[in-house]
Amino acid sequence: QVQLVESGGGLVQAGGSLRLSCAASGTRFSMHVMGWHRQAPGKQREMFATIRGGIRRQYADSVKGRITISINSTKNTVFLQMNSLKPEDTGVYYCGMNIGSNVYWGQGTQVTVSS
Repeated sequence: QVQLVESGGGLVQAGGSLRLSCAASGTRFSMHVMGWHRQAPGKQREMFATIRGGIRRQYADSVKGRITISINSTKNTVFLQMNSLKPEDTGVYYCGMNIGSNVYWGQGTQVTVSS
C-alpha cells in the first residue's frame, strides 16, 4: 500500500524559508512522477513542481528560482526547499505521486506566510 506523509509546514514571515518533506512507503520515488501541489484558500489545488524518475525536475514560473526539490533515496523522502517566501505562497501543500492511472496524496501540510 502506497502512503505519503508530509511534514515541515508552519508560519513564516515574508522572505523566510521552509523545508517540506514527503516520505513515501510502499513504493520508490525514483520509479514514478511525483509532484508538489498547493491549494490556496478559496482556490483550486495547483501543481507547481515535479520530479520524474527521481531525476528530472520542473518548476512553475511562479516558484522558479525560489524552490528546489531534492531526494534522500536512502530514506525514500523528497524535500522541498522554499526560499524567499511570499504571502501568496500561503496554502496547504500536498505531495502527490502518479502510479499508472492512480494518484496518491499525502495528508497535506499548512504553510502560512505573513506579510
